[in-house]
Amino acid sequence: MKVSYYDKIGEENIRQLIHDFYEGIKQDPVMSPMYEGDFEGAEERLFLFMIQYLGGPTTYSEKRGHPALKRRHFPFPVDDESISAWLKNMRAALDKSNIQKQYKEFLWTYFKNTAEFLRNR
Repeated sequence: MKVSYYDKIGEENIRQLIHDFYEGIKQDPVMSPMYEGDFEGAEERLFLFMIQYLGGPTTYSEKRGHPALKRRHFPFPVDDESISAWLKNMRAALDKSNIQKQYKEFLWTYFKNTAEFLRNR
């Protein structure tokens, strides 16, 4: 049986990573206004998305349907400035996390590629 990244990284490490990321986002002058104060909801959605993406429970799709990342992010300016700010906050959260180095590298590659994929401006 193949072990998923969800199993390798662990749900609590994923939850902490996403929590720490949003702690940075709350303070970020570029990113914070985009959330219109809904940090708790955004944190839960990203957490559920990540556990599903990494091979864990499919709660995200059960609650929200297909991820449709491009469509969900279209209303927001995903440009050089916001990509840089988003990645800066995720890098800080990854650096702080207890996730093993090889899995941090896997996640970092995923986050960089996805941020570029979502570029819309």
